[in-house]
Amino acid sequence: MAFEKSDELGISELHDVEVIKLLVAGGFGVGKTTFVSTISEITPLRTEERLSDIGSTVDDLTGVEGKKTTTVALDFGRITLSPRVVLYLFGTPGQNRFWFLWRELSVGALGAVVLADTRRMQDSFAAVDFFESRDIPFIVAVNCFDGAEIYDEDEVRAALNIGSYVPVQLCDVRNRDSAKLVLVRLIEHLMVQTTRGITSGW
Repeated sequence: MAFEKSDELGISELHDVEVIKLLVAGGFGVGKTTFVSTISEITPLRTEERLSDIGSTVDDLTGVEGKKTTTVALDFGRITLSPRVVLYLFGTPGQNRFWFLWRELSVGALGAVVLADTRRMQDSFAAVDFFESRDIPFIVAVNCFDGAEIYDEDEVRAALNIGSYVPVQLCDVRNRDSAKLVLVRLIEHLMVQTTRGITSGW
């Protein structure tokens, strides 16, 4: 799948472009902002604030002690698949107190990436439950942090209690090619889900 630049797209042509809205979700500090920043072809919109001493009593920094900032609303990026198909990526905030924003961000979303950290798999449960309850197709992308244990797909599925139909992709969100593979896997998954839906009469 080719990822092309969209500089040639003018504002007057946007009404002819098919926009696919995707979410990037997961727990606090799992790499959502980094993922969007790595893959976006434009300078991403980021709504980060510095972590404060007061926030440290609310946010669990276990495993991410070096984290200095946090997303308080959303991250936004864009990728062009072709001159007529564009992906809009919306990264969700990770802290519990901002989860009310997920409902608004999910409106119109065709699919999602749930980022997971094997050191804190329990932080992915909320995102998995959210998308399952809303019938939004998703894949799980395991961000392979330095020094973290690496598990195979079946082990990840078992830990998250998800079905075999949910793709699991190992990745490094700092690497653009690795991040591309995650989105390719998600698009392929969405195409399969759409075909199944048409066949079964959804």
